[in-house]
Amino acid sequence: MRVFAGLGNPGGRYAQNRHNIGFMALDVLADRHGFGPWRSRFQGLASEGNLAGGKVLLLKPQTFMNESGRSIAEAARFFKLPPAAIAVWHDELDLAPGKVRVKPGGGVAGHNGLRSAQACLGTPGFKRVRLGIGHPGDRERVLGYVLGDFSRNDREWLGPFLDALADAAPLLAADDDAGFMNKVALVAPAPRPDKREPA
Repeated sequence: MRVFAGLGNPGGRYAQNRHNIGFMALDVLADRHGFGPWRSRFQGLASEGNLAGGKVLLLKPQTFMNESGRSIAEAARFFKLPPAAIAVWHDELDLAPGKVRVKPGGGVAGHNGLRSAQACLGTPGFKRVRLGIGHPGDRERVLGYVLGDFSRNDREWLGPFLDALADAAPLLAADDDAGFMNKVALVAPAPRPDKREPA
C-alpha cells in the first residue's frame, strides 16, 4: 500500500486556488485510473485503487492546509507505512508553472502543509511531489497569489499538466521517480511567458 496525499483546503471557496493543485491532481488521477469513490476516512476524503500492480490510497485531507499532517499521519498509522511509502503532492512557488519535481525528504521551504506533515509523521523522510505554480515576483504578494484562483491564461497549461501527472502516476507508484518526471516533462506544455498575467 502507498499513500498519495494531495494538499489543499476543503470547500468550494478554495477549490480553484493555486494552493489546491494537490487536490486537483488527485482528482484527475482518480478519474483516469478508475479509482473507487471518495469516502470520508482519516480526517479526509480517500479513494482506493491500483497503480503499477500495487494498491494506492489517494488522500485529500479535510483539516485545512495548516493541519494536513493529522490526516496523513492517521492513514500512515492505520496501514503501518514507512515514510517512503507516502508521497505528498503540493504547490511549489519555486518551480515554473507546469513543472514537477519529486524529492524524498528535505525541508519544508515555508510550506505550512509540509510543515504539518513533517511534524505529525515525526520525520522528513516522505516524498514531496512538487507541482510548479510559479512565483508572483514579490514576497508581499505570495499569500494572495497562492490563495487566488488560477487565471484564465493558466488554464492553457494547467489541464494538460494535470493530465500528464495522471498518465505518469504509475511510474511514481513503482518508485521510478525519474521516469515520472521525464514523462510529465515530455507531455506537459510550458506556459508562454507573454501569456502570463498578474494574480
